[in-house]
Amino acid sequence: MSKHANYVPKHRAAPTSITAAPKKALRNTVVMSSVAVAATGVAISGGLLSSPASVSNAAEDLGATVTSPVTSDRIAEREPAVSRSFDRRAAADPAKKAALSVSDGPAATHTVDIAQGDPREIARALLPRFGFSADQFGCLDSLWTRESGWNPSADNPSSSAYGIPQALPGSKMASAGADWATNPVTQITWGLGYIQDRYGSPCAAWAHSESSGFY
Repeated sequence: MSKHANYVPKHRAAPTSITAAPKKALRNTVVMSSVAVAATGVAISGGLLSSPASVSNAAEDLGATVTSPVTSDRIAEREPAVSRSFDRRAAADPAKKAALSVSDGPAATHTVDIAQGDPREIARALLPRFGFSADQFGCLDSLWTRESGWNPSADNPSSSAYGIPQALPGSKMASAGADWATNPVTQITWGLGYIQDRYGSPCAAWAHSESSGFY
């Protein structure tokens, strides 16, 4: 049997240089692109590393703007904050400040001697003490105007009656106070007590005086 050469189909023929060229070109392009990217990265890294001063300056500028440390000098320059314990009276009216700063002391007192007042007003003020209403004052005024004219020193020589209520004798008023001869308060106090005990009210006493000429 004769030896024949191996059969090689035509469509399985070895690739020509024309067919292999595109693959090689593509491979070379990928390699070159990778090299270019790497070179670009190196260039960028080199650029960043080659100018550390610029990066540092930028960081310092940003830090100075945002997070600049507060020193004691800068704190001293700031306006002092107003606290809850701040005394706002320093800016108040001087007169008010002086009034607020007055130290505590004994309270000022003023005593008024009602014995020096109008006997009519004294009697009006004493009416409630004996249970008399204000409308009784008109009768009392008429009664004692007739008796003494509201004169604490009024003296009836014919009867020895004395003072505003014309007590008979005048010494009876000593039961209301030792100063009965001169103090209208003592005299009026005694006279109102007498009217209360004898007649019940000034108007009843006045009615009796009107009918009999005395009370």
